[in-house]
Amino acid sequence: MTVPAAKAATAFDPPAVARQFVDARLGARALPDFPGPLPTDMDAGYQVQEQAIGLWPDQVAGWKVGRIPLELQAELNAQRVMGPVFARNVWQADAANPTPLPVIPGGFAAVEAEYIYRMGRDTPADKLEWTPQEALDYVGDLLVGVEFAGSPLATINVLGPRIVASDFGNNAGLILGRVVPGWRERPDLIPPCHAYVEGQLVGQGSPESIPGGPPGSLAFLLAACAARGRPLKAGQLVTTGAASGIHDIEVGQTARITFGDLEEIRCIAVPAVPTEGLGGETHDHRRAD
Repeated sequence: MTVPAAKAATAFDPPAVARQFVDARLGARALPDFPGPLPTDMDAGYQVQEQAIGLWPDQVAGWKVGRIPLELQAELNAQRVMGPVFARNVWQADAANPTPLPVIPGGFAAVEAEYIYRMGRDTPADKLEWTPQEALDYVGDLLVGVEFAGSPLATINVLGPRIVASDFGNNAGLILGRVVPGWRERPDLIPPCHAYVEGQLVGQGSPESIPGGPPGSLAFLLAACAARGRPLKAGQLVTTGAASGIHDIEVGQTARITFGDLEEIRCIAVPAVPTEGLGGETHDHRRAD
């Protein structure tokens, strides 16, 4: 059966959507709208994400986990959303200098206080169900840090989790702070977090601010990655959710995120500049051995 040209032109096309998101990110160029028909469910959003990972000229260094708003969870049959973090977008916090965050003018940008796991060993490829305690057995360190949420699409969060999944889970980078000492033996001593933008307190929280805590996010992520054929490797990172909330930031603005006496992370939003092209090569960590 021949599909009419007009209908074919408006069909949901994950490779085409992925290419437009990737081109926009690499070109530091905002997208005025979602590039095509919206994905109908979370699986469709992840189809775009998979295509985009293959196009992106970098290795997957880890994953972010975000919470889906409670009022959408039943409709989407999901409680969390995930996306890749790429190696060149992982930065170590510098006490002497704020970390530059490359914001796409006209796009979306925000900072989030995060609790981050660094995996201590590879996870099994065939394990599709995880409890939080099982997941923690594969962790090496717990760190504090900041997720830089960013997208060329300004309305990404307004359009919802299906669209967030489409564009790398709305991740644009990750700042790593210090390792939390004694976190496994004394989880009650993990420091709370406070986020400031332009000197104003915009959010605060703790590991308990994340439903199910960071271990719940980790268990979700390990199961989801295994189902996608992407079991985690030792050294990869898992950032577990916006403990302080999602805090918009614009070019020229500064942010400061504190974790008690353990860490203070400073960053500044700067204009993103275009990145050199795609090169046509797949940079999929499943092929990087």
